[in-house]
Amino acid sequence: MANKLEDSPHVQETITDFDFDDPNLDLKHVVEEDDSPYPEVRSAVSNTDDLGIPVSTLRVYLMGLFWVILTSGLNQFLFFRYPSITIPVPVVQLLSLFMGRTWANFMPNWLIFGYPLNPGPFTVKEHVLVTIMGSAGAAAAYATEIIAAQRVYYNIKYNFGYQWMFVMSTQMIGFSMGGILRRFLVNPPSMIWPINLVTCAFFNTLHSQLYAGIGHEGGVSRERFFFLVCMAAGLWYFFPGYIFQALSYFSWVCWIAPNNIIINQLFGYVSGLGMSVITFDWAQITYISSPLVIPWHAAANIGTGFVIWFWMVVPYLYYTNTWYSKYLPMSTRTPYDNTGAAYNISRIINADASFNITAYQEYSPIFLSTTFALSYGLSFASITSTLMHAFLFFRKQIWIQNRRSMHHQVDIHARLMAKYKQVPEWWYAVIFVSMFVIGVVSIELWHTELPVWAFCLSLAIAFFFVIPVGMIQATTNQQIALNVISELVVGYALPGLPIPMMLFKTWGYITMIQALDFALVFKLGHYMKIPPRTMFWCQILATMVSGTIQLGVQAWMFSNIPDICSPTQQDGFICPTTEVCGTASFVWGVIGPQRQFSSGQVYHGMLIFFLIGALCPLAPWIVSLKWPNSFLRHVNFPIIFNSMSYIPPASAFNYVPWTVIAFIFNYVIRRRHLSWWMKLQL
Repeated sequence: MANKLEDSPHVQETITDFDFDDPNLDLKHVVEEDDSPYPEVRSAVSNTDDLGIPVSTLRVYLMGLFWVILTSGLNQFLFFRYPSITIPVPVVQLLSLFMGRTWANFMPNWLIFGYPLNPGPFTVKEHVLVTIMGSAGAAAAYATEIIAAQRVYYNIKYNFGYQWMFVMSTQMIGFSMGGILRRFLVNPPSMIWPINLVTCAFFNTLHSQLYAGIGHEGGVSRERFFFLVCMAAGLWYFFPGYIFQALSYFSWVCWIAPNNIIINQLFGYVSGLGMSVITFDWAQITYISSPLVIPWHAAANIGTGFVIWFWMVVPYLYYTNTWYSKYLPMSTRTPYDNTGAAYNISRIINADASFNITAYQEYSPIFLSTTFALSYGLSFASITSTLMHAFLFFRKQIWIQNRRSMHHQVDIHARLMAKYKQVPEWWYAVIFVSMFVIGVVSIELWHTELPVWAFCLSLAIAFFFVIPVGMIQATTNQQIALNVISELVVGYALPGLPIPMMLFKTWGYITMIQALDFALVFKLGHYMKIPPRTMFWCQILATMVSGTIQLGVQAWMFSNIPDICSPTQQDGFICPTTEVCGTASFVWGVIGPQRQFSSGQVYHGMLIFFLIGALCPLAPWIVSLKWPNSFLRHVNFPIIFNSMSYIPPASAFNYVPWTVIAFIFNYVIRRRHLSWWMKLQL
């Protein structure tokens, strides 16, 4: 049967289309009918479309604005509090369904400016658009953190005009980048964006959508299974969350020898290696992401990288006292001085927050825990390995997609979307140019010390990395953390300037992240058959409203909440992420990378990771040429190097159970019970 399928015209067309070794493509599960070659896509996304379903209705915009205002305001308010509480996207997804159906049942069908207030039943496409608009406020814009850090640490209080232009520039340039690059990151069928499949399956479950890809597995329905799992998970969480919290951090080995230092270093959770590996808390397992949505080949790379770096390299470095590591905890994010105490940044800066080199020389260089220091080296390797991996494995597809229009995609979903009017690329270009001008105005009219050439360089870095990082994320559900490259470049280019460092990082790294987030949303609209131009205007409106509301709420908080961002703030508004931004500005902007990684410094040896990262992807590429069916062709070094991006504070309690769950569901069950997996897994 497998050989017959491989010989069919549909499968041959599919194979020819990719022109690269796609680890998600399993020829044994390719179907003859006109559908996606990926079982997970078929199980979550319909291969048909109804062009008559109402989409761009007045109800969508009114509900979408309600949710974006609500989520932006509340999430921004709670963002500065510790512990923080947020309104996540699934909450908007559920409540907007109830709101939409209530609207359809009780709202009168008046005409407002010629548009019906109640066009009829609340459709799945309306639901998708409302959720997309509401999701714009699910997370605080990173630029608002920079504005808060400028105010708290440097007493810089520029007016609302500067703040609005800075936020809009960073958000909308990312939007324009995502739109311009959608032919590489959205249209190809191989760019599956696994996390979107969960969202699509949830939409289809809520609206009782039936389609061929769901399979013919009998038994419990998706809806019933969903609610049973939710009830069971909610009830169980009371045990590790409240009743017996040791189930969450089950360090049973440390209970046997609580005073043994080595045992606690190896098996402890907080600052050790966590080799106890047992947890009964789903929140701990999903701390790094959900193991149910990541392809097994990606999970295997992460698990392998974790074992190599965290359980083999880290103990070797620590017990050989590399970088004076035995004088410090094994795993922590706190920087230390030469006495082993937490580094006191205030001792090396002047009253105006400028760097005092004399005080620095009299005080101490910065020392890092073993895992923290190694994470920098692995970040360096991630940079070069991502570029090399993209060149070796994706260069043919990038070239093909650069010349292919939507109408010529072999994917059924792209051909269905081709029936709608597409967004011209010049629309995105106009947004990019206008936001570029706004960005230049914001750094020139106000005293930011960031030159225009550095602003252009930061955007060049974002453009350079967005395609390789995006293609890896779209196929593995893992985003390579490349924030270090922006910090490293600006640290050497503009030493001793913390404000330019924060601005450069925002435009150089966060703009790329915004572009990938928008590409993720574009793919969701692609799967759910939302007209592209409607998506465009909804995202533009939601992004602009969200950023404005977040700035307004933040300005009110700093004017009305006493001692905000103080460690002793009585209501918990201690601004933990603002503290992280401030510390990073000191480390990379004030002290600078030249005093950490240049010749003669403690961590100079880390630079070898740039070369290691560039060479390692050659091995699986050569294997794939010589032995195309070998499992070694699935080795993905950008993922392996990025595997420790959550460490610290994550440890084996998070990684090992996560890998085991991914193996059980996405390898064993997927191979042996594909129909059950397609129906209920997502």
